[in-house]
This record gives sequence, structure tokens and C-alpha cells, in this order.
Amino acid sequence: MSVMAPSRAQRSCDQADLPADPRAVAEARRLVRGAAARGDVPAGVDMDMALLLTSELVTNAVTHGSDQPGAGVTLLIAGGAGGLRVEAHDASLASPVVNDRPADADEHGRGMLLIDLMASDWGSYRTAGGKAVYFTLAAGA
Repeated sequence: MSVMAPSRAQRSCDQADLPADPRAVAEARRLVRGAAARGDVPAGVDMDMALLLTSELVTNAVTHGSDQPGAGVTLLIAGGAGGLRVEAHDASLASPVVNDRPADADEHGRGMLLIDLMASDWGSYRTAGGKAVYFTLAAGA
């Protein structure tokens, strides 16, 4: 996991402000699919994995992203020769936590574990309005 803002070697493909409710998850997946359809996501990126990890990232942002009513999530999607990067910006200052030992009966708490296990890289960094959490998927990985 990285905790510093990454370099901007990838070109920005898409940015959207999403509501802080469960509808944001489906919209985030739609935006990632749209970036892929336009060719902004390089060939070789596992789109099923990208959609799953996007769902987990945005679900975390919606669920844990703010104590402020109505605070939304900003989604950034970037593609470049090396792969895909997806970021969720929210109003919380709390760092993401990987629950590496969820109980079998737990209905929640696996999102960051999935991102940790499946992404090529992931991390978080502070922003002026809270934090950003991101993952990357390498093309061909």
C-alpha cells in the first residue's frame, strides 16, 4: 500500500461526482465501462476485476467516507500504457483499513481486503477535502 499521492504519468480519462448513497456504486461501474469502451483503458486490463474493485472502493467511500450528511464521492478514472487507476475521493480523514481476518459470518469488512489482494497497487493520500483511496490494475497482470 502506498500513502503518498502518485505521479501523474497516466492521462485522466474520466471524473464524476457521485451521490453518497448505494446508487453511486452502479454509476461508478458504468463510468469504468464507458472509459473502456472509449479505449481509455488499455487492452490487457481485466475488466471484471476492475469492475469488482471499483464496486468495493466506492462502497467503502459511500459507507465510511463522511460524517457530513450529503457529502458525496468524486471518482477519478485514469488509463495509460501501464494500466488502469481508479480513485475515490471522500470527506473522511480516516485511513482505509484492511481487515485481513474477517469472520465467516461477517457480512461486511472484505472490500479493502479484496483490493489489497487483487490490485497491482493501492493506497491513500490526504486531499484538501478529506482523502483519496485508489487502486491500480496493470495491463496484462
